[in-house]
Amino acid sequence: MGREFLDIFEGWAEQYDSSVSGQDEEYKEVFEQYEAILQDTAKLAFGNVLEFGTGTGNLTMKLLNNNLNIYGIEPSKPMRDLAIEKLGNRIPIKDGDFLQFPKPDVQIDSIVSTYAFHHLTDIEKEEAVEKYSKFLQSGSKILFADTMFENEKSYIDTIKHAKQRGFHNLAEDLQREYYTTIPVLRNMFEKHGFDVTFTRYNHFVWLLNATKK
Repeated sequence: MGREFLDIFEGWAEQYDSSVSGQDEEYKEVFEQYEAILQDTAKLAFGNVLEFGTGTGNLTMKLLNNNLNIYGIEPSKPMRDLAIEKLGNRIPIKDGDFLQFPKPDVQIDSIVSTYAFHHLTDIEKEEAVEKYSKFLQSGSKILFADTMFENEKSYIDTIKHAKQRGFHNLAEDLQREYYTTIPVLRNMFEKHGFDVTFTRYNHFVWLLNATKK
């Protein structure tokens, strides 16, 4: 994750939980069904779980409630501090990101993340998927809930619609970060040995469910 995106998250840490609860009108639709997205991601995970982008610990808490063993990765210190405050010392949360992270000394069964994979370029996304494919066993899962689009036209139309509604910060975010399309993601996961499905939760967010062959 680049320094630019890390700075954004460090500045957003204190307001993050209020944003995801729908109090920010501009981002309300992005976080529609937020609790269901986290709950369903946690339900599908199993065994030893590697979570990228723990943020303030919202998904982590649901994973813990399902009695899973979680190993958290979060590059933002303010986010890590808030997660530890919320969770106590129930799990280790290490500094790192999707590409550079301390790998736990256990076999990982599930890799999960919400609202974070878009910080990587498509080239970096594929690099990450290839890296994971090398240490995941058959039947292991990758569960990434994030903003993604059915095709390039849907992406462009969403930016136009945001501008028309006066949601200029949202439009800027959509153009600055590396949101991709389902066909691109499907191709990279299948290329590296995964069966993958996509479930839509709102106009922006889908849950990618990839199973290692």
